[in-house]
Amino acid sequence: MPEWVIAAFADYSRRMPPECSLQLHEIEPVRRGRSQSPEHAKIEEGERMLKILDKSTPAGTLIVALDERGKSLSSKQLAGQMQSWLQGGTDVALLVGGADGLSPACLSQARWRWSLSDLTLPHAMVRVLVAEQLYRAWSIIGNHPYHRE
Repeated sequence: MPEWVIAAFADYSRRMPPECSLQLHEIEPVRRGRSQSPEHAKIEEGERMLKILDKSTPAGTLIVALDERGKSLSSKQLAGQMQSWLQGGTDVALLVGGADGLSPACLSQARWRWSLSDLTLPHAMVRVLVAEQLYRAWSIIGNHPYHRE
């Protein structure tokens, strides 16, 4: 990822309180050649993601897939969702697919699908947008002046 993406994610991550910390687990994207289809790459990346989930998340973790066919939320709606997760003591794992999206296996593991936008976004922007929106949701919950209407 470009340095600005790493710096922006780190900035929002540092702002989050301990009870709502952000942890990033990256997988190496599949190198695609002429003989490898996008679908094969998606499946292989999905297997890597699910292995990390198995190793790094406790039982009962809510898996949320970022998916263009998912539910769109306003920042206030996301804050309500986050408050529900916090009150329920629910760990949440957000799955962001590669350039071709998430594998069917990852989508089937998700109990919820979230769409960031109807726009086509550059892949590198997704982690920054997600981190910023989670911080914004946290600020709404805490009545912090970061979010303005």
